[in-house]
Amino acid sequence: MTRLVLPLPLALCKPVDRILTPNFLEAKLDGWRCQIRCGAGRLWSRHGTDLTDRFSDIAQASRELPDCVLDGELVAVLNSGEVAFARLQSRSGRGARPGADFSVHLAVFDALAVGDTDLRPRTYQERREHLLGLLRDGPPAIRPVPVTTDVETALGWVGGPLAVEGVVMKPDRAYAAGHASGWLKWRQMHTSEAVVLGVSGRTPGTQCLVLGLPGADGRLRAVGVSLPLAHPVRRDLVVLLHPAGETEALLFGMVGGLPGSEPIRYLPVVAEVVVEIEADQLRPREYGRFRHRPRVMRVRADLRPEHLRALGT
Repeated sequence: MTRLVLPLPLALCKPVDRILTPNFLEAKLDGWRCQIRCGAGRLWSRHGTDLTDRFSDIAQASRELPDCVLDGELVAVLNSGEVAFARLQSRSGRGARPGADFSVHLAVFDALAVGDTDLRPRTYQERREHLLGLLRDGPPAIRPVPVTTDVETALGWVGGPLAVEGVVMKPDRAYAAGHASGWLKWRQMHTSEAVVLGVSGRTPGTQCLVLGLPGADGRLRAVGVSLPLAHPVRRDLVVLLHPAGETEALLFGMVGGLPGSEPIRYLPVVAEVVVEIEADQLRPREYGRFRHRPRVMRVRADLRPEHLRALGT
């Protein structure tokens, strides 16, 4: 039985704009980071929240494995085989609900301990060997993420129904908390357009945009909040945006793309300006929103809101 004080502090990734070598390259799945103590069947989130009851099916499956501590990603898989991040949010109480259209799997990318042995000081390759040995005859719901050293192979994983959103790069060194492990992540980015519905932020350095797209009925609906605007973009927008009244509005559940987020205060503007945005999704998915905040690249003076295609088309 492990004597480590759980949950352990986890390694984190720094974002980069390209895949760097030499590194071990892992598929980055769209899910919830978690730490699991197998054998005992206990799960914690990245922030140390106990997830055992919410994901009791994974906890139960992990009891088939030897006593060990693993680091991985909880992923919701629809009956159609596609991955749907938003389904994880629907989990409450004890495990899956009868009739649910998805099941939860754990994609594991590191072994932190086996019994009393702390594996964190070992190299990536050593920990990977332990991980594969632990999971070789393990439950189907708990599997290792794919890994390669070939960039083309890694790029071939990105996109598609499994929702591989990028690549994680890991050097062959010890596991350490925070950014000390040297882990890097690259996400595939897409450019598209959106309509400016409002401006949020009290100072120039914090100003961001409320973004909208037409729904199936043609009406504009909010799909996300941008990152703070770069100075050139903010300068171009100053002369183009016109307030739609003097009263601030509240936007609920937008940051992070999930319900329950803190509301955003913003000043509505006349919906007449189109901007080009960069995001890790080509179109909003879960709840019709961008999960991560898009970056506004430039004003598209050549486009009008009616030129944008409706959501879901």
